[in-house]
Amino acid sequence: MIPELPGAVPEIPVSDITAATTYYRDNLRFTLDWVAADIGLAGISRDRCRLFLADPLFRKERGNVSPVLTWLNLSSKPEVDDLHQAWRGTNAILLSAPESKPSGLHEFTAGDPDGNLFRVFYDFATPERERAKATPPPDSTAGA
Repeated sequence: MIPELPGAVPEIPVSDITAATTYYRDNLRFTLDWVAADIGLAGISRDRCRLFLADPLFRKERGNVSPVLTWLNLSSKPEVDDLHQAWRGTNAILLSAPESKPSGLHEFTAGDPDGNLFRVFYDFATPERERAKATPPPDSTAGA
């Protein structure tokens, strides 16, 4: 039996662990779960989202660099809009406003002081495609 995978926990490269934890706490409203400044790593969370913030001390042996792009998949268009509004109220770095794209995503992009990006989205096209697959085509023989 293959075990169920948990949610991924991205490692976000930051230049300064203290400045980064402050930004994520104050502007993006994450909770600082723990910080190990001696190794340059912190764990933060918000709801079911967990992230690691890793400064150059921690990353030097692993080689990962910024910026990174992390996608945050919300459950509805209003949730995307509400998060944008909440982050706007904290002076978070917002690079775009929520918009429904032809690709079927309702999204906006936010960032952090190190240039890392968060693409916050709701995929409205997939439920529409699922409904279309579940709906049988019209009967072309009717009236023949």
